[in-house]
Amino acid sequence: MKYAVCRRVYAARVKSVRDRNLALWFIFFFSLSPLIISPPSAAGEMAKDPAKPAAEPAPVLKLSLNDALALFLRQNLDLIVTGFGIDTARGQQITARLFPNPVLSLTAVGSWTIGLKRSGQIYPTVQQLFEMAGKRGYRIESAAFGTQSAEANFEDAIRQLGFTLKDTYYRVQLAQRRLAIAEENRDRFTRILEINTIRFKKGYIAEVDLIRIRLQVVDFQAQIIQGIQEGDTARNDLRVLLGLPPSTELVLTTELDYHRIEPDMDQLRTFALETRPDIRARRLAQSQRAADLKLAKAYRYPDITVGAGVALQGPQGPDNPQQLGMTLGVPLPIFNRNQGGIAQAEVAVQVADADLRKTLLEAESQVDIAYRNLVQSRRLVEAYRAGVLEDARLTLTIAEKAYERGGATILDLLDAARTSRAIQQNYIETLFNYQRNVFLLESAVGREISG
Repeated sequence: MKYAVCRRVYAARVKSVRDRNLALWFIFFFSLSPLIISPPSAAGEMAKDPAKPAAEPAPVLKLSLNDALALFLRQNLDLIVTGFGIDTARGQQITARLFPNPVLSLTAVGSWTIGLKRSGQIYPTVQQLFEMAGKRGYRIESAAFGTQSAEANFEDAIRQLGFTLKDTYYRVQLAQRRLAIAEENRDRFTRILEINTIRFKKGYIAEVDLIRIRLQVVDFQAQIIQGIQEGDTARNDLRVLLGLPPSTELVLTTELDYHRIEPDMDQLRTFALETRPDIRARRLAQSQRAADLKLAKAYRYPDITVGAGVALQGPQGPDNPQQLGMTLGVPLPIFNRNQGGIAQAEVAVQVADADLRKTLLEAESQVDIAYRNLVQSRRLVEAYRAGVLEDARLTLTIAEKAYERGGATILDLLDAARTSRAIQQNYIETLFNYQRNVFLLESAVGREISG
């Protein structure tokens, strides 16, 4: 799935924060409605009510890798939480555009001076603060960069969690392949054990040979249990990533298979350094820090407060009962010229520059290492597929038939079984590592690699 799908996710976002949140939860709950079946009743309740129908089986969900990615984009809780950061940044952007509120003040004046018998005035005044030196514009610019940076961070969360999802998906497949190998060997040696038990009773083989076969069967059974545990752990991790309940049974339909790719290293490096989401987020953060520095410097210049009012006098008092007034307030920047704020903003700019350089170096290194690992793992997979894997299987079959005819000892058979098992498991792990290196390269570049 292309990383550009995240832009389509943005386009589908609800403009209103409240409506968006409701929509997200609507998707989260109702997208699971065809999958989730009510949990089975407790055993005690079944015993109390025999007429109650049997509990329905756990829901089964078949998922290809693309299906898993689509479900991940809709329901992953980490992505939902990260998406709220975009709404927070948009709220800050709205706040940055707002003007200061006017201030209404009401002053009452009274006098008990001799000759003015309790004269009084009511003096309502309205004052408005005017920001000078472009402070509002710099604040709007900084908030806009903050929103774009939050969106880039959301894309980067898709990049990183997307790799985790793909890796977990194929870890399930790896555990299934290991389990299949262990079950095949277990069944093979169980059959051999049954035959040799009869041969031992008739005195054709020694007891020590029978014990060796029995121990080998137990070893394969232990490998089966280990494969089941690894598969259960990987499935649980996958359910968490997809936002699914533990009762959901997952059936994965995309097989762990080999597809040769030969990416263009120079093109991938250029693409990563120009468009990777975390690099874009660092560049936007750098621009935001520069806008913050301009805002901090603008605070050296005082803002102006302008006010107007009218004095309303009662029936007793001086000869001028109605008076108009104007006020002008200007702070005198004698001591505080925002020296500390400017110093902090300058340091923030330097930190953003260093963070960007660090991210660029890390991205270039990640692309280079992922590419090298991909090439080496590809060579190893192709070496296994050139005939080694088939030779290991054939060797075990030949050794088994030779042992049945008496042309090989039990030690020869066990050695052939261990070699075949080791070769098959090494091939599966090598194939998994190759596919994982493909995903690592995609994550390092920030896009899907198809060839």
